[in-house]
Parts: sequence; C-alpha cells; structure tokens
Amino acid sequence: MRIESPTSSSPAIMPWIVDTTLRDGEQAPGVVFSAAEKMEIACLLADAGVNELEIGYPAISVEERDAIRDIVALHLPVRLTSWARAKWEDIEAACLSGTEAVHISFPVSELYLLLMEKDYSWVQMQLVELVTKAKKYFSVVSVGAQDATRAKPELLKRFVLDATACGADRIRIADTVGISTPMSVMRLVGDLKACSPTALEFHAHNDLGMATANAFTALEAGCEAVSVSVTGIGERAGNAALEELAIALKLSSTFQTTINTQQLSTLCAAVSKASGRAIVDQKPVVGKSAFQHESGIHCAALLKNPLSYQPFLPDQIGGKKSELVIGKHSGSASLQHFFSGRGINMTRNEANYLLPIVRTTATEKKRALRPDELDTIYNSRFVVKH
Repeated sequence: MRIESPTSSSPAIMPWIVDTTLRDGEQAPGVVFSAAEKMEIACLLADAGVNELEIGYPAISVEERDAIRDIVALHLPVRLTSWARAKWEDIEAACLSGTEAVHISFPVSELYLLLMEKDYSWVQMQLVELVTKAKKYFSVVSVGAQDATRAKPELLKRFVLDATACGADRIRIADTVGISTPMSVMRLVGDLKACSPTALEFHAHNDLGMATANAFTALEAGCEAVSVSVTGIGERAGNAALEELAIALKLSSTFQTTINTQQLSTLCAAVSKASGRAIVDQKPVVGKSAFQHESGIHCAALLKNPLSYQPFLPDQIGGKKSELVIGKHSGSASLQHFFSGRGINMTRNEANYLLPIVRTTATEKKRALRPDELDTIYNSRFVVKH
C-alpha cells in the first residue's frame, strides 16, 4: 500500500501490520491468555492502529473458537484472521469462528515435508483444493510457506507461483526457526517478488536476535506485510516485536505507519501482565533502561537536548520522562539536576565536592543510589556543618 507523504513529493510506503500475539504469541511455552485477556489485548491492538489480528487457531478447541467469536462480536475496526493447518477440518473450524480471513500454513522445506510424510505434489494438490474452497467462505485467504528460509529456492518459487495460480490473496514467507539475516532476507524477497505479483508477508522469528531487523528489511525489499507480536512474545526466542518495528517505521524516511506509538507502553504492559512474562529492563523501546541514563557526559548533554543520547522521546511511546540515575558514572551536572528537583540550588563546587563520595558509595553498593541515600550524603556534608 502506498500513500503520498505529507512532507515529501515522493510516495511513502504504508506497510500492512499483522499482529499474531493472540496466536503465535500464546504458543510461547507456559503462556495462556484467558478469554477476557484476549478481548482486552485485541481492543488495545485495534486502538493502536494495527491493520490485522491473527487471533487464534480455532481447530484447537471449542473454547478457542468461542474466544475468537467473542472478539469477532466486538466489531473492531481491524481485519481478523484465523490460523489453520493445510487440512479442511481446520478451515471448517475457522469458518465456525466467524473471522473474515483465514491463513493456511503449508510445509515447504525438505525437512518439514519429511516429518509430515508428504511430498511437494501433495502441497500442490492441497493448495488447489483448500484455497479454492476457502475463498467461498472468507473474504481474504492467505497461505503460508512454513520453514521457507530452509526450503530449496526453486521449490519455494514454485510454491509462490502455485499459490498465485490458486488465487491466494497473500503469501507468508516464514522464517520458522529464525535463521535469516537482513541480507539473506533482501535477496530472498527480491527473488520472490520477481516471480509473482501476489502480496508477500514476512514472518520473522528471533532465534538469532534479528527478527525486527529482518522484518524491516523484508519491507525494504518489497514485502507488503509483516507479522509481529507485542513484546516479541512467541515460540522459543519469540517474534519480531510490534513496538520495535513501529518505532523503526516511525523514524524512517521511507515508511509511514498506522500505528499510534503512544499506545505502545500500555499495550506492552497489558501483554506482559496477561502472559506472566516481565519486560526486562533492557528491552528495546519499552524497557525501563531504554530511558535511563547515568554517564556524566550523556546526562550533561541530555539536560541541554533530550535527543542527544536518545533516538526518540519517551512520550512518543506513552512512557514516562527520562530518568537520570545517580551512580558510579555520574557527573556534577546530574547531581545539580537531582538536588534542584528537591529544592536545593547546588553550586558546581558543591557538586564536585560530593561527587567522589557518591561514586565511592555507589561502587561499594554495586548499584545506583536511591534518593534517600543521596539526601543522607548531602545532609551529612552540608546541613550538619551548618
């Protein structure tokens, strides 16, 4: 999808964002969302401007179908998709769930075909049968090439051509075990775009820590869509993270996005609570440390310009203001700033006098100092003497 950029005469690319938190995300070991939590997360995702929600795997149980139907009944302003294996029973279950779209997953790598005791001729027959029938019941039918990045290139191209011939609306290229790198994604997407006009979606996993980079690269290479999950939750090391990709798109000069990034902190907090998986401090974009600073050089610059050592401001993700932490690496400007917030107009000389004491104390405690500890240091050196 392309729209005209308001700041440039050249067209800006508006990628289609498919969130799979409620499907692939819930497949993370030990994660179970209640029906109420699924509805809350779906509403938050819709409010945040995600284009499509892959909201579950209906064939897994009656309870799963009921939960999906409850979300469908909300009439959210977003496309809702069910996930299915390449079996008509799965697609029938998706029909019963009431979603407008279905995604059908097919094995394409030699290993996955061997595990399923199938060959590619079976895939071809299933494509013809299942896609043709599914299009009678769903307004959008996408198909997935499972383990695509370990498939033989010629067979993957064959799959794309066969899916196109069957009338698939979109083809998902799945990096199922997360082995891709940005350059390999660039080459792969380029080759597949050259052989078919059908829209491509890239589904990245994070086993090598490159899922978001691979998803972004897939868009740069011409993919119309990418699938993501909130906080990157998913199987093993997870998926490309919605919040990371959304900010990367927002900062890009090439892309625009429908995502309201100011909703990201609330959204990530809700998924973290429902999944029971804490957001680690160093998590990109929404982690506590993303806007914490201690280095004296950094803090002095940040006090003059908050973008000096931050790529974006915390209010852009709906977060709290940046925090200057006082510890071993702090400088005098940080101390003056801290005490000014407590109504104390500290001079540079006073700050320089306290600085060695602060650094020594932080080194002994092996951590940053708490406000009450800093108050004690100040009071013991200045207030008592007066």
